[in-house]
Formats: sequence, structure tokens, C-alpha cells
Amino acid sequence: MTELTTLRDATDAEVLLPGDDAYEALRPAYFGVGDPAAIVRPATPEQVADALRLAREHGLTVSVRSGGHAAQAFPNPGGLVIDLAAFDSIELLSDGTVRVGTAATWGEVAEALAPHGLVITSGDTRDVGVGGLALGGGMGWLVRAVGLTIDVLESVELVTVDGRQLTASAEREPELFWALRGGGGNFGVATHFTFRPTALPAVVGGRILFALDDLPGLLAGWRDVMRQAPDELSATFLALPAMGPDAAPTAQLVVCYAGEDEATGLAAIAPLLALPGVTGSDIARRPYLDLVDEAMTPPPVLMVGGHGFADLDDEVIADYAAAVGGFPAPTVASIRYLGGAFARVSSDATAFAVRDREAMLFRVVFLPPDAAPELVAAAEASWAAVRARITSTYGNFAESGDPELLPLLYPPATLERLRAVKHAFDPDNLLARNHNIR
Repeated sequence: MTELTTLRDATDAEVLLPGDDAYEALRPAYFGVGDPAAIVRPATPEQVADALRLAREHGLTVSVRSGGHAAQAFPNPGGLVIDLAAFDSIELLSDGTVRVGTAATWGEVAEALAPHGLVITSGDTRDVGVGGLALGGGMGWLVRAVGLTIDVLESVELVTVDGRQLTASAEREPELFWALRGGGGNFGVATHFTFRPTALPAVVGGRILFALDDLPGLLAGWRDVMRQAPDELSATFLALPAMGPDAAPTAQLVVCYAGEDEATGLAAIAPLLALPGVTGSDIARRPYLDLVDEAMTPPPVLMVGGHGFADLDDEVIADYAAAVGGFPAPTVASIRYLGGAFARVSSDATAFAVRDREAMLFRVVFLPPDAAPELVAAAEASWAAVRARITSTYGNFAESGDPELLPLLYPPATLERLRAVKHAFDPDNLLARNHNIR
């Protein structure tokens, strides 16, 4: 600790150490609590460079925090956390692009752009940070109409591990720009992103609620509708546990038609409203901002997750329905239907290479913190049939930095290309607390 106090003398950035009140306040992230040796809170790119230099000099592993919503949490015990909270600006530029600080949240971005009739396709919830989501891909309510967040990304400003300030784009550092779009925080510390927004003053959408008596039938009917749906229509299935002692589990579709003409949107959504088992809906013309939810704070429980990309054949649907409805513990599950603009991007255009699967599947089971190993094993086993059908997954949903996940995150050619970029920009692997590319 005595040695680490010298960090404060080596930079004018804020440095927090164990025992500081502000340190304790910043230890928690959305999915866990960290125990780093120090937290540095830079306010300028130069101070980011200072933090990276200090990490090298003191032999500290580095993790970077923008919004703190990562599924992995990457707590970095004994290491150095670079907290980028000061980089939260949102600027609408004269050329029509939007420059956003890495620690701004997507709710803040949506609120800032709404008066201008603009949107940037992002995640589903308001408190997700821009940086983490964008570097991993970014999948949300407009995925079929607009694609991923990285598909509207124009450039990234970052600080490399040797302290250089670079801007990566299709024209400048194109290979680095390719890697940053899906390769995560492996190559530098991103401070700002410039996006090309979509003009979308309103959408037609909302939620359609369903009875849960025939989950396989509901999923098959929804799949069949979406296979014929226009690209402007995105729809995600959600299954939620009972939210109170007298409540029951619910199923719903979150629907977003990317167009402001209500009649056209309602016509596109009508086949979903005609599916059997509808118990209610609030479909209407509304601002996109209305669909960007407040995130629920996770309870202090043990979460056993599973996720990945798959095509929705009848066998996958049957296995998924059994995994979601057949385990005796609270379960949250979703299926995001893909295709459209998402699938029109070639697999080698960005480091996010999985563009040809029909859907993204997700499930998490909530167990008591002291759950017996047998119960944890049973929760994992209940997903086994679905897992066997998954050949790739999404880094932003992956629960750990296990290197064995890399082949599921990136096809072989993509991974080799990412390794070359990693070697060029971080040969000593200072940025290792992530889905680490070695």
C-alpha cells in the first residue's frame, strides 16, 4: 500500500486506494464487486496515458470501466481499474455525426438525440455504457432495421498502451478500426466514439403479452412470422419470472417497427398480434426512447447463464422451451430474432463475424447465493441440449473471460487477424481483463 500511495504523486488524475470513501463507492459494478489495488479516474486522454504508464511501472493488470454493466464484471483483484466516468459528453457535430464519450449511457444518448429526431441503435437498457457495448458489437431493438451499433460507427478515439492518442476509422488505422468493432477492449483505451445516427422521429412498437400454456407453439409461430417480416420490424421474445407472491411468470414480445407511419407499422406487426395466446398489448406510435428500458438491479443471487447464436428449427425451439420452463427456479430468458441489416454485413467486415445465424438465445437462472453444487450443476445441465446446438456466442453476454470461449466468440480466421492487431498494439498484454486475445 505504501508503494501505491506514490501513484498520486505521478499523475494529476484522481487516484483512489482501499480505505478511501470514493474507492468503496466505486467497487461495485452492475454484476459484482471488485477489489482492485487502485482506481484511477482520468479526465483527459493524457491522464489515461498516465494510468497505463503507472500500471506498467507497478506491474498491475489493467481493467477499463465505462458504464460498469459488463456481464463479466472483470473485477481485477489487486490490479488497476481505469474508470472513465469523466468521458461522458454527447455532441451533435456539424456533419450530422454524433461524438459520444465512452462513459455516457445509452439512455443519455437517446435522450440527447430525441429532440432532433435521431437515434443510434444500441442496447436495450438505459444504464449500459457506450464504450463496452460498442466495442463488443451492440445489439438492440433496431437490430434488423439498422444492424449493430458498430455498423453505424464512424471512428474511435483511443489511447494505446504506449501512450499514443489515435483515431481509428476506415481511412485511418483501418485494421485497428476493424478489430475495435467486436474485438472488445484488447487494443487500447477508447475514450470517444463517433456514430452516424439514423433519422427516426418515432417508431411503432411496444409489448405484446402472451399466456405461457404452449411455449413451443408460441415460439414457432413467432419464428414463422418473423421469417416473412420486413427488415424494419425487429422483435425479441422475453420470458420473465413471477415478480411477486401472487404473480405468475410472463411471456412477451418487445416489438419495434423502424418507421413513423403508424398504419404501415401496425400492418407489419398485425401477424404478431394474431398469434394464439395474446393477453394484452400496448403497441402504438411512440418515441424510440420509450423502448429503452430502465435496467433491473440484479438481486444478490447466484446467476447461472447460457446464451449463443442458433437457427430456430423445431428441435432448438423444443430444447429451449424445456430449458426455460422446466427448471424450478426463477428464470429470465430471451430470443432476439436477427436477419435484415444485421445479416447484410459480410462476416469479414468487422471483428463481429457471426452474421448468418437466425437468432440470439439467452437464459439465466437465479439461485440462492449459497446454492448447493448439485443445484448449480442441475441448472447448467438443463441448458445442455441448447448448448449443444450453439456454435458461436456474443461477447457482451459472456459471463467470464475464460480463454476457452474465444473460439465461440470468433471464427478461426477472425481470431488470427485479431491476434495480429493485438500484437501490434498491445504486445505485452497489459489490457488483459477482457475476452483476452493472446
